[in-house]
Amino acid sequence: MTNNLDSSNSFIVGKDGERCLDPQLWHACAGGMVQMHKVNTKVYYFPQGHAEHAGGSFELPPSLKMPPFIPCKIGDVKFLADRETDEVFVKLKLFPLSPMVDGFGGAEEEDSFSENSGLDVDKPTSFAKTLTQSDANNGGGFSVPRYCAETIFPKLDYSNDPPVQTVLAKDVHGEVWKFRHIYRGTPRRHLLTTGWSTFVNQKKLVAGDSIVFLRTANGELCVGVRRSARLTGDSPSSVASAWCLSAGSLGSPFRSPRWEGKSGTGVAGGSGFSMFLREDENRMTRPGNNGGFSRDKTKVSAKAVIEACSLAAAGQPFEVIYFPRASTPEFCVKASTVSASMRVHWTPGMRFKMAFETEDSSRISWFMGTISSVQFADSVNWPNSPWRLLQ
Repeated sequence: MTNNLDSSNSFIVGKDGERCLDPQLWHACAGGMVQMHKVNTKVYYFPQGHAEHAGGSFELPPSLKMPPFIPCKIGDVKFLADRETDEVFVKLKLFPLSPMVDGFGGAEEEDSFSENSGLDVDKPTSFAKTLTQSDANNGGGFSVPRYCAETIFPKLDYSNDPPVQTVLAKDVHGEVWKFRHIYRGTPRRHLLTTGWSTFVNQKKLVAGDSIVFLRTANGELCVGVRRSARLTGDSPSSVASAWCLSAGSLGSPFRSPRWEGKSGTGVAGGSGFSMFLREDENRMTRPGNNGGFSRDKTKVSAKAVIEACSLAAAGQPFEVIYFPRASTPEFCVKASTVSASMRVHWTPGMRFKMAFETEDSSRISWFMGTISSVQFADSVNWPNSPWRLLQ
């Protein structure tokens, strides 16, 4: 990606004028387990997963014939943020490849992907906290964890009584927010007071959302938001669209989870916790507190998915948008990971464990369970597709 840094090192201006986030800031907002591919990484594109990301309530035109997954090379990666909600997302440009390309999906691809897109060295310090009811209360203050106050915020002069300072933090759009940071109370604690209510109101934050503070390599303080999902309504055991799956499916057998069975142990798939959610459970709403957002998870349109599928099927370059915190599985999966999983003989009874991070990214937890069945999710529209193969 050819970009130029603007006056702030936290943002990058692309050739088309789009204001992209610095990858380190983007990853801090996306979460520690989110892994994003680099340019020239070879991946498989799964149209079924792309459709789930758009809500899944549509079907491809009957005239469009395409395989269940398409080998591609990533030509461009843009780290972006939604103007309304501050949710981070990525725009990928994909170039379809012939499946016969030498070495496609081989072991040499293993180093083409890391959770910080090659930026693991000198990883900046960040901290995330899930907002309590008190934090999100209109007119209240924000209780700052001691680690965040002492490690990420500017140093506080404790010789003052009370110790107080003004903290400036830049959000994902480059807007600077001013907070009053004070150390007071019995027992004493760090608080953000003046300026915090304005931030809560304008960002429409509610209890359960998370706030992220990041100290960049050049010392700049940044602030980001992670929206919390709220599930509402009934969750039927299936949905009308052929794109969607019944309850309990693990998703395609790719990424992260580990399995063990008669043949030993290995790596299974999925994309963390999101693989356990049915698509019909993704109908979410934001509570009305502080005018919170209504969220139906249709930021990616059906039209965009159909256009991408049409171009991919024709072997033409295409673009996709992916929201990493949308509770749907990743649909552009590293080729070597797919190839390794496809070589596994999946059988009912295999044990697995799958990593996922807590809402505030403070720790990694694990799901453990047993594969109950191995079957094609949609043998009519997507015969022999590994997407959501495991129940």
